[in-house]
Amino acid sequence: MISQDLERARKAYAIAKRQPEPRADYDMSKPSRFVRERTGLASNGSGADYHYRNEWAYYRDIEKARDMDRNDAIVGQIVDRATANIVQDGFVLDPKTGDKKLNEDLQARWNEWGATSAECDLTGEMTWHDIERHACRAQLVDGDICAAGLWDGCLQLIESHAVRGGPRENTVLGVEKSSTGQRVNYWVAQEPIEAWRSIGGSPSTPIPVYDRTGVRQLFHIYTPKRVSQTRGVTAFAPIFAVTGMFEDIQFAKLVQQQVVSCFAIFRKKTARNPDLPTTTPGYGSSTTETTSNSGTRYVENIAPGMEIVGELGEELQGFSPNVPNNEYFSHVNLTLQIIGVNLGLPLCLVLMDGSETNFSGWRGAVDEARKGFRAQQRNLINRLHSPVYHWKVRQWMSEDAALRAAAVKRKSAGKNILDHKWNAPRWGYIDPVGDAQGDALRLQNALTSPRRLHAERGGAWEEVAEDTIEDNALAIEQAMKRADRINKKRKEGPAVHWRELISLPMPSGIQMTMQDPNVVELQTSQVKEESENV
Repeated sequence: MISQDLERARKAYAIAKRQPEPRADYDMSKPSRFVRERTGLASNGSGADYHYRNEWAYYRDIEKARDMDRNDAIVGQIVDRATANIVQDGFVLDPKTGDKKLNEDLQARWNEWGATSAECDLTGEMTWHDIERHACRAQLVDGDICAAGLWDGCLQLIESHAVRGGPRENTVLGVEKSSTGQRVNYWVAQEPIEAWRSIGGSPSTPIPVYDRTGVRQLFHIYTPKRVSQTRGVTAFAPIFAVTGMFEDIQFAKLVQQQVVSCFAIFRKKTARNPDLPTTTPGYGSSTTETTSNSGTRYVENIAPGMEIVGELGEELQGFSPNVPNNEYFSHVNLTLQIIGVNLGLPLCLVLMDGSETNFSGWRGAVDEARKGFRAQQRNLINRLHSPVYHWKVRQWMSEDAALRAAAVKRKSAGKNILDHKWNAPRWGYIDPVGDAQGDALRLQNALTSPRRLHAERGGAWEEVAEDTIEDNALAIEQAMKRADRINKKRKEGPAVHWRELISLPMPSGIQMTMQDPNVVELQTSQVKEESENV
């Protein structure tokens, strides 16, 4: 009996020893074989700029990202797909000054300036849409890009590697800040014209962020992940090793496929006397080369389509390996998913191929990707489009007295001549008929309101309603004027009604029959006479 009690006590003690000790910290705080040791961390915490404190490494990473974009087979195309979805055909300006004529004037000025490369770009090569696209692409590949507004009304694009230098105090990679963290100057190195020269060692010149009147004239386009971040970081940073190994594996598989394609047979020999010299023919012509240790090795010049003649009694067996194997394709898709998700693209957009999923899967993935695209669009508007528009309008005002007077008039009316909205490009319905019918059904059954429905699509119901009324009013006015002109020319026959010249859309389920007003009036009079006679 005592031995059984001792055995139970021994087992209870062993179980208790195996239980983890109670603690209140995090597992990630204790190093172990399951917690990877991470280097380059400040033990007491740090700002975002601490992680690119090595200036040489930061600019070297920019060049490595550019090389990957330039030379790798898939990465550059993924960036192109992301840029095409974010920028599309460009952002559309919509001034909101409260004065229709002033809005039209500002929009006409902007459209003319943005479409004229000689007025828009310092080099005279890019339009505003080109600047949009380059800014979006640069913040993905390089991490950031700057645009400087010049006194003559042009923009000068400054690539990320050119922002460098400046005083050692209060300066982060060429960005000089005040004691409160506000950006004061961007130090820019002179870009050499000659292709063989690098920018390293060139003197840097400060460009003030704000001009003498307090208007911003230096625009920094980047996507910070922390509030203390001064410069942008390439989107390739988390996947640089993955992307590089993916390209290496792809190249190795291609070489393997080439080698396998050269050999279509296996040699099978019987045992032979090792003292006798071999007469086995080689694989085509051979050469020799000197190795690193001054030795010599033979290199067989194999090639596809070679004919191998065997020895007497030698059996040649066919060889057709499966290269690459089936597991390779699933691994490639997983790797491409990892690369694509860091740039905001699902696999179906990375490959531009929907065969890996069905329609619902495609739609769900694209809808999620569009959330990220909209966030990138808002970032471009906040850091490029709106600041540049404010700078440009103020510059027009300094040159045009009539525009200054209009600004004063708008201010007295409680409006601002700088008020505007940028309409970011949107995407069409994935299933146009089904989506439109679904929206109509939701409105019909009061499952949503027009305001909320248009907000889901990135629009505003107030603007749609106002635009619809204005468009219909314009169409009706034009139709009335043309009907009057036609009727004045016609001396005989029934008059033309304006409704015969225009077909306005009718709500679903509502029908209307078009009749000649004269005929209707005649029918009405006949019915009236018949009722009086009765």
